[in-house]
Amino acid sequence: MKSDTGAQYLEDLATGYWFSEALFTAVELEVFTLLEPKGLTTAVLAGVLEMPTSGLERFLQALCALNLVVCDGGSYFNTKLASDYLVIGRRNYQGDSILWRKALRLGWQDLAGSLKAGGRVNFPAEEEDAKQFSQRIRKYIKAMDNVARTKVEEILPFFQGLDLKGELLDVGTGSGAIASGFLESFPALSATLLDIGEVLNYTRELLDKQEIGKRVSYQPTNILEPWTVGQERFDLVVLSNIIHAYSEEEIPLILDRAANCLKPEGFLVIHDFFPEHSPEKAALLDLNMFINTYNGRTFSQAWVREQLAMSKLHTTELIPLETDTAVIFAAKDATKLATLRLDARTRLIARIKAMGFGQVLPISTADIHVSDWTDLRCQYGCDRYGHPHCPPNSPTPQKTRDALKDFSQALLLEGEPPGKIFQKRVLAAEREGFLAGFHKAFSYWAGPCVLCDTCAASFPNGKCCNTRDARPAMEGAGIDVFETVRRAGLNLGILRNKGDYVRYFALLLLE
Repeated sequence: MKSDTGAQYLEDLATGYWFSEALFTAVELEVFTLLEPKGLTTAVLAGVLEMPTSGLERFLQALCALNLVVCDGGSYFNTKLASDYLVIGRRNYQGDSILWRKALRLGWQDLAGSLKAGGRVNFPAEEEDAKQFSQRIRKYIKAMDNVARTKVEEILPFFQGLDLKGELLDVGTGSGAIASGFLESFPALSATLLDIGEVLNYTRELLDKQEIGKRVSYQPTNILEPWTVGQERFDLVVLSNIIHAYSEEEIPLILDRAANCLKPEGFLVIHDFFPEHSPEKAALLDLNMFINTYNGRTFSQAWVREQLAMSKLHTTELIPLETDTAVIFAAKDATKLATLRLDARTRLIARIKAMGFGQVLPISTADIHVSDWTDLRCQYGCDRYGHPHCPPNSPTPQKTRDALKDFSQALLLEGEPPGKIFQKRVLAAEREGFLAGFHKAFSYWAGPCVLCDTCAASFPNGKCCNTRDARPAMEGAGIDVFETVRRAGLNLGILRNKGDYVRYFALLLLE
C-alpha cells in the first residue's frame, strides 16, 4: 500500500475491505470462469447468475477499475491476470486461496477480543466430526496448493544447472506442490512427504493422478513428534511456510531434526515470510497467526539463521523472491551453497538491507537523472555552499555523467534520520559492495556530509579532516534526487510541515 502521512492514507486503510470484498464475491460467483473465453454481456451474465442487471453492471464496472475485467463492445472479458489466476481449472488458479482468506475474516472481526484475551478466541466447532474435519483440511490444503504452485516456480531457478538426485524430504508438505515442482524438474529425485495422516490422505489422492506419484512415499507424522525417516538420508530437505506456524520454543527442535535428516552434502530450503523482505505483509501475517492459530508467528531472518547455525548449518543471506516471501538456503558444507545459482547483487542487497535500510532497490545507471540546474539550489539556498565537498568543489554534472558511463548497475538506498547514522550505514554498504567483488563500489548521498560533530571546513580556510569517509552530495554532483527516486519506483513528495516524516536517500554505484 502506498505510504503517506496524510488523511488519504488513512482513508485507503479504512476502505481496504472494499477491494477484498469485491474480489471475494467475484470468485465466489465464479464470474471469471463464466466470462472465459469469449466474454459475456451484462444481460447474459445476469441470466446465468439469476440476478438483476442493475447492480451487476455496477459490479462489473468496479471489477474493470480493479483491472480484473475489461468492457469492449458491450461485453465484459477477463484481463490476462484474471484469465491466468481466477478461472477454475487453470494450473495457477488462486480462487481457493482467496476464499480461504475470506474465511479468516471472522477472527479478524474480533481482533479486539483476541487482544483482550491474549490469544485466539475463535476455534473450530467442538462437535466437528471426522467428515467435517476432513472437509476443513481439504479446503485448507486446496487453498495452500494455489499459492505453493506459484512459489515453487520462483524457487526452482536457484537450483538451475545442478544435477539434483537422490531423496527429497518435504516437511509439512500440504498438497505436495513444492515437492512436485522439484520432481518434475529433476527426474532423478524421489520424495518423502511428511505431514499428519489426515493431510496425506488428500495429498495421495492428488499425486496418484500424476506420473510423479510413482516417485513419492508418505510419512504420516506430527512435526512436533519424533521423525522416523532416518538420519543423514536426504539430499534436499524443504520447510515451506512451516516456520511461521510454530512457536519460538518449537522452531529450534524442528530445525534440528531437519538438519539431522540432511546428508553431509545436502541442501536445506527455508521458505517463509520475513519482515526484512515484506514488512507490511509479514507484520499482518504475524497478527493473523495471533488471531487464528495457537502459537504461530513470523520470525526475523537473523533469528532463523542463528537457529540454523546452532544446528551446525551454514546459511546464505535472506534471498527475496519476486513475491511476498523469501528463502534461506542452508547446508552442512559451506562450499555447497556456492553451487546454487544466486545472483551476487541479490545477495548483496540482502546484506545491505539487514544493515537497517528501509528499501534497497536496484536501479540502472541510465535511470540516474543528471541535470545542470541542481547546483543552483546549492548556491542559492544552502549555507554549506563553498565547503570542500559541496559546489563549486564537488563533481560537476558533466563529471558525474562521465563517471556513470563506467557503471551500469547501482542501488538506491532509503533510510531515515539521524543523518550521521544513515551516512555511516551508506559507507558500510559501500564497503560490503567492495568485499562482494564490486571493486568500483562508490556512494553518493542526498544532502551535505554530516559525519563529523564539528566540520573543520566550517572554519576560515578550514579543510576536511575526513576525506576517507566524505562522499559527494547527490544534488551537488548534479543528480536530481526526486526524479531518480521516482524512476526507481518510489513516491517522493514535498514535505510541507515541520514534523513530516523525513526519508534519506543514497546511491551506491556497483559496476
